[in-house]
Amino acid sequence: MISNFETLSFGVVDEIGTLVINRPDKLNALNIQVLRELKGALTGLKSVPLKGLILTGEGEKAFIAGADIAEMKPLEPGEALAFSELGQLVTLAFEALPYPTIACVNGFALGGGFEMALSCDFIFASKNAVFGLPEVKLGLIPGFGGTQRLLKIVGERRAKELIFSGRNITSDEAKNLGIALEVFADKDQLLAEALNWFKTATKNSLMAISRAKFVLGQGLVEERKAFAEIFQTEDMKEGTTAFLEKRKAQFKGKNV
Repeated sequence: MISNFETLSFGVVDEIGTLVINRPDKLNALNIQVLRELKGALTGLKSVPLKGLILTGEGEKAFIAGADIAEMKPLEPGEALAFSELGQLVTLAFEALPYPTIACVNGFALGGGFEMALSCDFIFASKNAVFGLPEVKLGLIPGFGGTQRLLKIVGERRAKELIFSGRNITSDEAKNLGIALEVFADKDQLLAEALNWFKTATKNSLMAISRAKFVLGQGLVEERKAFAEIFQTEDMKEGTTAFLEKRKAQFKGKNV
């Protein structure tokens, strides 16, 4: 279960979970404790029946302002390797969730915070959102998977430009680059619209969404296998029958 965390809070509305990084006094910066608690929370989510998950940060100033530099600076190379590995395990765990995930970004999403957002299926941003990978300005590089995920979204040349310059981008530029899916006026609207998106999307077969998410990027062989496997499910039978009978499908399957 999701409980007993000092730096996180969690709630569920209509089977949509909201996971909040709760260090507003530090602009929700990621230290080892936060990363360990995120790893534990994502493990705990396996026992919580959800249709989707929202990731956001507490307060109005930041989604996640980045890694906690004061804690990170004195790390020895071996400790830095373990810190990077922990961050990557968290982002991989977000990617592996069997249902859609939305990072709701309000304020700063820099460094490790941007990397956490990139590991979600979608990014919804408020107008005041600011994105960036400024690590080179500190003599560092992104270490939680940001180089690889940003590359897939914006292409090699633009990824290099953003990483090499370390510059920040606005929510509008993030949308133009395909990083943010939607931009909204403020945090309240941002969270409300994320919930509305889930209400619409989760009327579809949760099993089919889960399988589609799994095979994206896996190649044609995995797509073929998943396509054949889904023909054994009650959701497939209900969906195709409802189409032929000209009625709305009533899906009952779960995420897989």
